[in-house]
Amino acid sequence: MSMLEVEEVFGGICFPGHLHTQESLRLALRFPFQDTDILIVSYPKSGTTWMQQMVTLITNRGDPHLSDTVPNWARAPWLEHHYSAALVKSLSQPRMLTTHLPHHMLAEALRGSKAKVIYVSRNPKDVAVSFYHFHKMANFLPDVGSFQEFLNAFLEGTVHFGSWFDHVKGWTSQVGAMANLLHVTYEELSTDLEGSIVKVSAFLQHALVTDEVNKCAAHCRFSSMKDNKMINGSLVPREILDHSKGSFMRRGKVGDWRNLFTKEQNERFERVVAEKMHACSLEFVWEQRAHPNQQHGDTESL
Repeated sequence: MSMLEVEEVFGGICFPGHLHTQESLRLALRFPFQDTDILIVSYPKSGTTWMQQMVTLITNRGDPHLSDTVPNWARAPWLEHHYSAALVKSLSQPRMLTTHLPHHMLAEALRGSKAKVIYVSRNPKDVAVSFYHFHKMANFLPDVGSFQEFLNAFLEGTVHFGSWFDHVKGWTSQVGAMANLLHVTYEELSTDLEGSIVKVSAFLQHALVTDEVNKCAAHCRFSSMKDNKMINGSLVPREILDHSKGSFMRRGKVGDWRNLFTKEQNERFERVVAEKMHACSLEFVWEQRAHPNQQHGDTESL
């Protein structure tokens, strides 16, 4: 059996064996965070790559040199991946790190740290659709069958990386409790990219002037990222990501779930969301909303 077919079960959650080992996951839970670190956290297909690009540009005041020459997995390595240790050692300050781990796994490592944490969430219908399409091309993820079969597993929380519901509730419940945690939604990034850059830069205490914000935005747009080999997945070997079966940067639109969900699937999905999220104060945006300052053609984002 190849590493692409191996699964690692850790803390009751399945992770792809191609990227994770028991040791790499244990090390992530004991990661020695520095106060200057920036940690990007998300459930898969929620805007991770987009935020990596945004933070790279913010910390470089809109200069795209780093984001145009260094792959995103090297400039913002994953805490839990087995190949990341050497990459983390090579990072300059402030270190940018990425994770898909749930809060309860990282809570102890983050306790007492001043590291800045940016949690990116996305409405679960679009997450489910994007994650389903990603399974088709990612050879390190299992064959999930039809969309109905995948949707069943997603709602039950048995997909790789665990329950979306638990992940989102775990991290967003810390807003207010953690002074160094910022919650940003995919939908607000899509609706008001420039405003979101200002918000994130202020949180990072890295305020930008208007020209720098505009430069950041120019390189965070969907068309720019889709053409950037450091971001678009084209550098990943075909045996890992089969680009003939899909695009890593597919559509990125808010409300794309409408192109796949049936009426019955949507009704069931909403019932499960209402049941599982009844005690959560989050409000979800299910459709693209135009921002007053949004320019024509700027609605697509990863």
